[in-house]
Amino acid sequence: MKGQSSESPVFRALGGRDPSKLFGDLPTPCYVIDEGQIRRNCEKLASVMARTGCKILLAQKAFSNYALYPLISEYLTGTEASGLFEARLGREEMPDREVHVFSAAYREDEFTEILRYADHIVFNSPAQLKKFGERAKKCGKSLGIRINPQCSTQEGHAIYDPCASGSRLGTTRSVWEQEMTEDLLSLLDGIHFHTLCEQDADALAITIKAVEEKFGEFLPRMKWLNMGGGHHITRDDYDLPLLEKILVKAAQKWGVQVYLEPGEAVALNAGYLCTRVLDIVKNEEKQIAILDASAACHMPDVIEMPYTPPLYEEQNGDGEFVCTLAGPTCLSGDVIGTYELCRPLKEGDLLLFGDMAIYTTCKNNTFNGMPLPDIWKREESGKMVRLAAFGYDDFKHRLGCKR
Repeated sequence: MKGQSSESPVFRALGGRDPSKLFGDLPTPCYVIDEGQIRRNCEKLASVMARTGCKILLAQKAFSNYALYPLISEYLTGTEASGLFEARLGREEMPDREVHVFSAAYREDEFTEILRYADHIVFNSPAQLKKFGERAKKCGKSLGIRINPQCSTQEGHAIYDPCASGSRLGTTRSVWEQEMTEDLLSLLDGIHFHTLCEQDADALAITIKAVEEKFGEFLPRMKWLNMGGGHHITRDDYDLPLLEKILVKAAQKWGVQVYLEPGEAVALNAGYLCTRVLDIVKNEEKQIAILDASAACHMPDVIEMPYTPPLYEEQNGDGEFVCTLAGPTCLSGDVIGTYELCRPLKEGDLLLFGDMAIYTTCKNNTFNGMPLPDIWKREESGKMVRLAAFGYDDFKHRLGCKR
């Protein structure tokens, strides 16, 4: 993979400036969240809401750095949670905004507390709706069920495809026919589907046809329709006109309030991971740079998805300097990627990976006793503010109680 130029959308906020001058004084590894890019993303999302009447939620599973929630709440409707802790975080940090929650299954010992925080509760199955629905309805909650339209539009990311064969996510039409009674249906205020992952509006257009074909007869009875996440709305080449056409048509045809709950779109291209070279090793003439950042610990989607993260370079390499970048852990597969660089690397060099605000700070870990990176915010003024610092105690206390 070639390095990314300063003109790349991933690094555009840096304005072509030298990362070592911007971030060189920060301890590495560390994450940096760009406040200005968060605002620009939210402004684009707010413009979609204004033109279509839809409501957009922050999916906290992708980005839950709540120091940015006051900014985000200026633009978005609220938060989407995957369980109790995220629901509580959304309520505490965006107290005047909506809190929606979906879980593949709710725990009995947590549900009463969820009722304290959530406004909308989405169930994964008729059985869960039957178990918890009446209790939630008596507490004034708006209830929905997640459907599975069995319409896969993804290629190459089966791990993130809720419509893959045998998926546990969402109720299929055949299960609906077997288990959804009229009494259960009367509890519902909305229908939810989430089938996309980093996709454009054309995939949503295909999906909405499948939703209408299999569940369209029930939509006029609903108050809202939640189209889930995976919409790359803030990507430069995203088809906004098509998205807006779909949203307006759905709202008018079925008389529903439409919701979207993207996570990536809120923080797309809004974060960096700063790291330094610890050593250069050779294996059969292959150059390998060992960094103080780990794919396995600090950017786990690199291995899980997998993908090669963008690396900042002032210009693309011509193949003269090819180097594999890897982490310091004992995992042989702790490899970030192979890059064509503009220069040979040396010990102490600062490197900058892009698009590191999403699925990083919320998914990282301390495998091998690796320290968690500090989290910094780059304010719109350019000022750097440390949001969080981690050390040995954070590693130790995850494994046992304080004595």
